[in-house]
Amino acid sequence: MAEARMIEALIFDCDGVLVDTERDAHRVGFNKAFGEFGIDAEWSVQLYANLLLTAGGKERMKVYFDEFGWPNDKVAEYGGRDELIAALHKEKTRITSKLVSSLPVRPGVLRLVDEAIDAGVRLGVCTTSNPKFIDAVLDLFGPARKAKFEFVHAGDVVSKKKPAPEIYELAKQSLGLPPERCVVIEDSRNGLLAAKGAGFPCLVTTSTYTVDEDLSEADRIVPELGDEPNINVTLADLDELAAAHAA
Repeated sequence: MAEARMIEALIFDCDGVLVDTERDAHRVGFNKAFGEFGIDAEWSVQLYANLLLTAGGKERMKVYFDEFGWPNDKVAEYGGRDELIAALHKEKTRITSKLVSSLPVRPGVLRLVDEAIDAGVRLGVCTTSNPKFIDAVLDLFGPARKAKFEFVHAGDVVSKKKPAPEIYELAKQSLGLPPERCVVIEDSRNGLLAAKGAGFPCLVTTSTYTVDEDLSEADRIVPELGDEPNINVTLADLDELAAAHAA
């Protein structure tokens, strides 16, 4: 049975896929970090939706400050813009890593991970999030499931973040598999374009901030993976998706 299976690896994005973290963890963490640094900035739910069009937290802050003005006193205090951004991002990561422990894993994720483990399908994560943050997210899975993830490519491991395909090209190297033997699960247009750019079939589970994005390149779109009695995606479904992609 296992030899007939098309899919050999399953690659997850983190934010919006494993946990819907953007609104209630990352956004809150940025705002708390700004406050602790004495920076007059408050990212509303709507503003953060616009900022999410830029992948990567450090890059997001640069876009914001470029548009709304840099806190030049803090830039001078930290010795430059990049240095301030790095310090802010470090503090934001510390804050959000604590916040994530109170958030639920999205419906169907643990079920699908268990299906993959039982079938011998390999697991990995490709995300723009900080490695410490994704480590905290995977802690929600429990130690047995967490140990089954072969790789976590996170943060600044590549020079260009999503929608550039670099992080998924790195996943291909890690797995040593052709992309048609794998499926990527993403939630955003940036992530979708990155996965497709590397040649992977991609299923999208929409999240709070991505439900209205153009996701037309996806091989399939669902609101969530789903648990009983409302399962939307099984490993068998992903097997069929990969087979259709390879055809």
